[in-house]
Amino acid sequence: MRLTRALSAAVVLLGLAAAPAAADSSPSASPSRDGDAPTTAGTSFRTATEFEQGQVATANGAAGDYLYWSFPADAGQRPTVKATVKLPGTHAAQTWRADVYDGLRRRQACQWGAQTRTADAGASSLELACVLRTVRAWSEPWANDPLPGTYYVRLTAVNVPTSDLGVPVSAEVRVESKDIGGAAAVDGSLAEPLVPGIAVTSDADEDGDGEDESAVLSAIEPEDGWSSGWWSDRWVWSGIGAVLAALAGIGGYALTRGSGRPSRVPPGA
Repeated sequence: MRLTRALSAAVVLLGLAAAPAAADSSPSASPSRDGDAPTTAGTSFRTATEFEQGQVATANGAAGDYLYWSFPADAGQRPTVKATVKLPGTHAAQTWRADVYDGLRRRQACQWGAQTRTADAGASSLELACVLRTVRAWSEPWANDPLPGTYYVRLTAVNVPTSDLGVPVSAEVRVESKDIGGAAAVDGSLAEPLVPGIAVTSDADEDGDGEDESAVLSAIEPEDGWSSGWWSDRWVWSGIGAVLAALAGIGGYALTRGSGRPSRVPPGA
């Protein structure tokens, strides 16, 4: 009877603890705010146009231009970058490419997706996609793992025929992330996210002087702020495992201890 009550309590605890963990594993993206979405693109990393995840950033340009945008990505997120290029009615075959860089301007490889595509002559549009690796809260200095901070999207046409240089085009870029949760948790976190100008801001805060705030090159961050990197649903599952292990030990003892100490009365006495 005691074993049955203990197992029933374990099932209740498992259900209560698993609820927030399941919620953390659901897809997560900032709500779209089309009214605030940018309609221009930068021409370099320093002038990249900022936008939030969930927004659709648009821009007009020309074949041969470099179009830059930037967005924030936090630890535990796996961003998916999608771009749509709308071409004029008459053009030769064009190859377009979407590259993604992290806050250290290191090009990040795509897990999957059509990062480079060629539009046939006369095609009205083409779509590109890049699913990044999961952003880690901390990494070894020699590794090329994605880290929390600002990410840059560079969209451009490669090997453009001379006849198509300067042909007007329009582009749309959007980013959505899936929250991976504790499966991607690591034991560590960055002192600051990799955001342009974050070191200047930190020094100004330590000195108590805010005069250098104008030097900050990026003001974007996740909707809920940057995570500390130490909490994840891995702690919940670790607690559940500890409770179940303790109950298994108690149950095993109850099943194997027998009916008590053996009788000392010799048989047949």
